[in-house]
Amino acid sequence: MSRTRTALLAALALVAGASGTALAVTPGDAGLAAVPCTVDYKVQNQWDTGFTAAVTITNNTTAKSSWSLKWAYAGNQKVTSGWNAKISQSGTAVTAANESYNGTLATGGSVSFGFQGTYSGTNAVPATFTLDGVTCNVDGGTDPTNPPDPGGGTKVDNPYAGAKVYVNPEWSAKAAAEPGGSRISNQPTGVWLDRIAAINGVNGGMGLRAHLDKALEQKGSGELVVQLVIYNLPGRDCAALASNGELGATEIDKYKTQYIDPIAAILADPKYASLRIVNTIEIDSLPNLVTNVSPRATATANCDTMKANGNYIKGVGYALNKLGDAPNVYNYVDAGHHGWIGWDDNFSATVQTIKQAATAEGATVNDVQGFITNTANYSALKEQYFTINDSAGGKSVRESKWVDWNRYTDELSFAQAFRQEAVNQGFASGVGMLIDTSRNGWGGTARPTGPGATTDVDTYVNGGRIDRRIHVGNWCNQSGAGLGERPQAGPAAGIDAYVWIKPPGESDGSSSAIANDEGKGFDRMCDPTYTGNPRNNNNMSGALPNAPLSGHWFSAQFQQLMQNAYPAL
Repeated sequence: MSRTRTALLAALALVAGASGTALAVTPGDAGLAAVPCTVDYKVQNQWDTGFTAAVTITNNTTAKSSWSLKWAYAGNQKVTSGWNAKISQSGTAVTAANESYNGTLATGGSVSFGFQGTYSGTNAVPATFTLDGVTCNVDGGTDPTNPPDPGGGTKVDNPYAGAKVYVNPEWSAKAAAEPGGSRISNQPTGVWLDRIAAINGVNGGMGLRAHLDKALEQKGSGELVVQLVIYNLPGRDCAALASNGELGATEIDKYKTQYIDPIAAILADPKYASLRIVNTIEIDSLPNLVTNVSPRATATANCDTMKANGNYIKGVGYALNKLGDAPNVYNYVDAGHHGWIGWDDNFSATVQTIKQAATAEGATVNDVQGFITNTANYSALKEQYFTINDSAGGKSVRESKWVDWNRYTDELSFAQAFRQEAVNQGFASGVGMLIDTSRNGWGGTARPTGPGATTDVDTYVNGGRIDRRIHVGNWCNQSGAGLGERPQAGPAAGIDAYVWIKPPGESDGSSSAIANDEGKGFDRMCDPTYTGNPRNNNNMSGALPNAPLSGHWFSAQFQQLMQNAYPAL
């Protein structure tokens, strides 16, 4: 499916409750090659707790004597009754099979059925439909926003749709070794290439080829996504010492030739052409060029240096250009999170900065399949008990100390708005978003069960907010955090997937200085006794004690994340 038409489908899903209709792609789209099958899913009627839907399947391949259509809901929709099909449901997965009288489905023929269901919250149209195991609404045509690879391959719209995601066996083993860890040890997480040595494997660990070979084993006959974190810019993380890297501010040539070029060569190996490889590109780098440079009060000398020498822009542009060449590789650029970029001064400027990088060093906006927010962070996915438009005690929520004039209260609203701003500034109209939900669940006994009191705006917001951090700028090993939504494809309009890019249980940084050969410094934001800086309005850090170096296993944090998981384990 072209990205443009997926955006249309997502937009229609948003208005389903208002118009009663959400259309999937139909076979009459001019100028596009035929698709194997199309599905027209219409919400006919919708009320507070229920809905009815009509589904029409069109078969564009060999005639069938029986058929089975499958989809999965992103929400809590439940089918309660149906007609003209045998409908069953297990969890979010739904299967509709033919009745004895409508199994015949000729080439070019259609069949329709309907059902009634229940829901609460949102009632989004399913992202993917498969007919007898074949994904529908996916074409082989050419879309100017999604050009074919010179070798003849074409990127799919959403790499996560209809695909399994790689389970890193190294992380999985650590998780399974923890008491209770087997409950999540089969979840997919990101593979971090955070230094040159990681390409071939550090201290006997798996390198990039070993992970890709293992991914081929996990793939089987279906589709599989491998999630890589490209994270080794010169002068990396100019505003956070805990995650400083091995390359100095001027070592852009070393970044290109010893880091990006070898990764690109491996990803281009035809052996791995059947994998869908998703790259998260250089966490925290480009937003730092907006918020932590002069004349901002939060400026650092290191960030001023990286803005002046242009090596963040050059490095990200080079990575996008080189890594995006293969048709099975998908680049998602890091876009910070709502508690960093959601203010008016930061929002549009961050998109502009990313576009500058996406058009540097031979890259184009077509090398960007999307953006990722909340990477390795803690911002709540959805604030349930207040909105940005609420007021209490005669003041807007935006005036509260927590929101502090931000335009957004949570990651989902921020990510959807960021996507639209990117489109407005010239990125492809169907560009997608990822949200890292690995540590933003905020469950447990501290989770609010309703709105705060309306006596004043701070009481209202603080009493009802899901995100329980001391300050939205706190980022290191946060006390009270929990696992968030499990990884899933197409959970909301404009969102390609919820992902666990930061592997739960891996530290953000050490609580005190630890000598190391990994280029990692000591950041006081990881010290639980630290009283803060301008970036967190001089609040306590909220960090857990006794934390190891960033990326190292932190058992106490892992146990806390499971204990406070939401949805609960």
